[in-house]
Amino acid sequence: MTKKIATREAYGEALIELGEKNPKVVVLDADLSKSTKTSGFGEKYPERFFNMGIAEQNLMGTAAGLATTGKIPFASTFAMFATGRAFEIIRNSIGYPKLNVKICATHAGLTVGEDGASHQALEDIACMRVIPNMTVIVPADAVEAKAAIHAVANMEGPAYVRLGRSGVPVLNDENNYDFEIGTGVMLKEGTDVTIIATGIMVSEAMEAAEELDAKGISTRVINIHTIKPIDQDIIVKAARETGTIVTAEEHNIIGGLGSAVAEVVSENHPVPVKRIGTMDTFGESGKPQELLEKYGLTKEHIVKTVVQIKKQ
Repeated sequence: MTKKIATREAYGEALIELGEKNPKVVVLDADLSKSTKTSGFGEKYPERFFNMGIAEQNLMGTAAGLATTGKIPFASTFAMFATGRAFEIIRNSIGYPKLNVKICATHAGLTVGEDGASHQALEDIACMRVIPNMTVIVPADAVEAKAAIHAVANMEGPAYVRLGRSGVPVLNDENNYDFEIGTGVMLKEGTDVTIIATGIMVSEAMEAAEELDAKGISTRVINIHTIKPIDQDIIVKAARETGTIVTAEEHNIIGGLGSAVAEVVSENHPVPVKRIGTMDTFGESGKPQELLEKYGLTKEHIVKTVVQIKKQ
């Protein structure tokens, strides 16, 4: 059975590693450090850890100020509060001056579970990718999450990294995984259809591809971990070579991965694109897996969607 680890767990480990390597790294949290997994950094480097309390706008503003002094601030809270409550501060105080702030938001998507619609950020990718200068990353597993945190620490400029609450299957080998911002990853070759997925939907896409291959539909799978800047080359190549694209994300189909892929395809090599995600609706309280099934974010739904498209 594939091991499952939450991407927020990997984030906490990566912060401690960064803290040891780079004294410029500082971490800020909004009174959720045990949940966001920043508490480990706080225990080891208390002089570089700041609990800002339940004041997300101040969290982002302070992170911006620290960035102007040469620090590398990692600002963390739940995705709903990071991108929703603090949007204007992120836009005007981080994005506009292009400050070196890393916004690492946990508990994104439906898999927050029982916390319900008020905490299930399904709009955060859209909010962040529309801000000029902002890099947007959605890791598929714990290995990719840790690599992404190290990568954003080494890049200059603002970044948003979307992390989850629930454990997800580990797809990558940490001993040989090479993460590069802005570069999509071909996980499986195929000639009939391409599934482009991000975050927790990457593992679902891989399982769906196996079932589709068994049905005689040769399925390519691409992991787009960087929503912005998006890898146009790998998307256009897939459009040319397979003729059909299905996107899958734990996010509203409006403004996220599906929209980004459709923009690239329509402008460069138009082919049919079907988006899988939440259908412009809020979530609800429930167990994570039950919610994914209800909202169609499963391998079964991906398989059904691809089969329907190929019959047309």
